[in-house]
Amino acid sequence: MKISLTINGVKKHYEVEPGEILLDLLRRKGYKSVKEGCKTGDCGACMVLVDGRAMTSCTLFAAQVDGREVTTIEGLDDKLSAELKDSFLEAGAVQCGFCIPGVLISAYSLLLDNPNPGEEEIKAALDGNLCRCTGYVKQIEAIKETANSIEGECDG
Repeated sequence: MKISLTINGVKKHYEVEPGEILLDLLRRKGYKSVKEGCKTGDCGACMVLVDGRAMTSCTLFAAQVDGREVTTIEGLDDKLSAELKDSFLEAGAVQCGFCIPGVLISAYSLLLDNPNPGEEEIKAALDGNLCRCTGYVKQIEAIKETANSIEGECDG
């Protein structure tokens, strides 16, 4: 079956098997930041944006994104994503790095929808991301810092 989609701003055309999941297609085509973790939608390692909304690519068939826009961590190249990545580095919110692309996708999606989230909203946004290294504290701090930075830019 042939599908067309936009990945990181570039129109792509692929031949996919009827039961092929988006995660497998992306990894097969070289998008290695989309990690394979649980393949059940529980760990968030394969998180991508689909039409701007954070979704686990292991729970979507490739055919479901026909005609849609998919963004991986490599496709996040605006000011918000740069500030978010910088905040994660400065806060020490990155350790082994396996989960970080998915966590950043979730955080980015949250901040797009809500540029000033409270701690409970941040925790809810990260709920689908399993991180065994950080304990989430530094990640939450980094997201708060990004939100404060964005808010400060709007004020000033």
